[in-house]
Amino acid sequence: MSALFYTHIDDSPVGPLLLAGDSDALHVLAFGIPPAGGRQELHVTRPREIDADWIPDTKGVLKDVRRELDQYFAGRLKKFSTALAFNGTPFQNQVWKELTRIPYGETISYLDLAHRISNPKAVRAVGMANGANPIAIIVPCHRVIGSNGSLTGFGGGIPTKRALLELEKGQRTLL
Repeated sequence: MSALFYTHIDDSPVGPLLLAGDSDALHVLAFGIPPAGGRQELHVTRPREIDADWIPDTKGVLKDVRRELDQYFAGRLKKFSTALAFNGTPFQNQVWKELTRIPYGETISYLDLAHRISNPKAVRAVGMANGANPIAIIVPCHRVIGSNGSLTGFGGGIPTKRALLELEKGQRTLL
């Protein structure tokens, strides 16, 4: 694997984001650590830190991802074209690929997701894979909800999950 470049998006409408990728694909889109005094109300449950071997993106490797995210937050982009690199277990990769097939503005349950991968008894494992998704927003784990329609676990926090779902249902823009 080639070196990964990283950049921060500190001014995202859902709080700080951390992106890491190479010239071929995006590997990480994670909720970052809020700066002191910043957007603590978003309650990020699992902020991501920079890996020691990542290189700051001074070459603009990730500029197209940022452009697509800006369009998404403005409500003008419904399907990302960014190439993605899945670096999980075969099961996780299967779940993450299936997440990308959930249409914009729609939600499914963890059970529905387990059925979609032809493994209906793996609901908990699907939930764990969903929670381990390294590419938030673009791999839309926020579109997976509880069977009763409740908003359940999300690394960016439930308020962020709600905001993303409202954006996709046309109830608001984030920019």
